[in-house]
Amino acid sequence: MESPFRADVLRGKAALITGGGSGIGFEIATQLARHGAQVAIMGRRREVLDKAVAALRSEGLNAVDFDGDVRKQEDAARVVAATVDHFGKLDILINGAAGNFLASPEDVKPKGFRTVLDIDTMGTYTMCYEALKYLKKGGPGRSPSSGGLIINISATLQYTAAWYQIHVCAAKAGVDSITRSLALEWGTDYDIRVNGIAPGPIRGTQGMRTLAPEEMDKGKREMMMPLFKLGEKWDIAMAALYLASDAGKYVNGATIIVDGGLWLSHPRYIPKEVVKVLSNKVSEKEVRNSGAGVPSSKL
Repeated sequence: MESPFRADVLRGKAALITGGGSGIGFEIATQLARHGAQVAIMGRRREVLDKAVAALRSEGLNAVDFDGDVRKQEDAARVVAATVDHFGKLDILINGAAGNFLASPEDVKPKGFRTVLDIDTMGTYTMCYEALKYLKKGGPGRSPSSGGLIINISATLQYTAAWYQIHVCAAKAGVDSITRSLALEWGTDYDIRVNGIAPGPIRGTQGMRTLAPEEMDKGKREMMMPLFKLGEKWDIAMAALYLASDAGKYVNGATIIVDGGLWLSHPRYIPKEVVKVLSNKVSEKEVRNSGAGVPSSKL
């Protein structure tokens, strides 16, 4: 798909993407690099990182990789510092590392629950904490009046509730809270914008393979969605480009939902044709009662 953004819209920007070796993270890294940014990707699996960077460099894009675990503060500090050493500065931090699995609450052991929180919530905060001194206005390679940008990848499950996802709902609710709090405080003190993106079901991702495997009825799954289709990794990357570009320069503390409206949807219990019939009957009844002197407010 053709990008709606200029090819040089992020020229001169340096970005670090955790979880950038695959899935949504890799697509974000790719699109940022295609639009002029220098990108560093962080992950735990060396073979995944090597493959991702090789793919980016094959397009002539400026990319490096650093292995590290967002749950470990020493890894976070090392990777952020290495990114700045390599590019001379850090403009954009994207927290995309995440963990997930399907399980009923009674089957989620505290250790498993904690692991997801450690990756998603604590990992997000740890990366933000270690990046602060580089992202704040006046930081290395930064002007005294302009801070950088943080984008936290969230989800929509926690906005209501989700079956078999108590651990993720808790973790992503924490991520959203971190986004708002840092947007308020770091936006005020350091001119750092902090925003989030909440993807819905995205085709070809590990999340879809985990949460909606092929064994599920694909037709029923997609009929639940207002736009009747899954999203693409490209859709999430475009949202990241918007936030990273000057088009999003006044957006702070927002989490953009990119899910085709799925989080708003509910099963259609009554067919549309039946609703029309029922509505007409109710209207006729109201007219009769009003004619008999019964106020409509009493119906």
